[in-house]
Amino acid sequence: MLKVFKSDPDLWEDIRNDNELSFEVLFDRYWARLYKIAFQRLNDQEQSMEIVHDVFVSLWNRRKELQISSFSNFLLTAIRYQLYTRAKAPKLAIAFKADLTDSVQSELNLADTGIRELELQRELGLYLDQLPKRCHEIFHLSRIEHLSNQEIADKLGVSKKSVENQLTIALRHLRIAFKNIAYIVLFFHLFF
Repeated sequence: MLKVFKSDPDLWEDIRNDNELSFEVLFDRYWARLYKIAFQRLNDQEQSMEIVHDVFVSLWNRRKELQISSFSNFLLTAIRYQLYTRAKAPKLAIAFKADLTDSVQSELNLADTGIRELELQRELGLYLDQLPKRCHEIFHLSRIEHLSNQEIADKLGVSKKSVENQLTIALRHLRIAFKNIAYIVLFFHLFF
């Protein structure tokens, strides 16, 4: 039982070297004081014991990395921190729930937008398939691959004016096909 008379720094050094008996001595030395502080704030035996337990569990788990010069100051700070975080927990839970609700709503909005975009692309594909092959190819190179009219003309071996005419035909066909103005607005937003 000589360990009972060891100083806090000596006990802490032993604890850092995995000495469980020294840990028990420090636990017995400070448990009642920490419990009293917690109980004065919470007026709840179970929560007070839980907080003190959490402080000591954390201390044991972090024994290799913690550098403690004043053990009593460290424990008092740790217990105050636990009390503070527990007091904030209900407020944080409400804020987290609000953030989560916003996050879920954003994801639903993104999913809805994604579905609409897929529907629009499917419809666009159907209408483009109705175009003559060359007209469809020119539209694809212009609006999907973002080539300039001159680049398309050079690539296909046609005049720039021919590319412009084919694009006019394609756009006129799509404007007629997309009767709903919302689709037209979205279409122009996506491709222009």
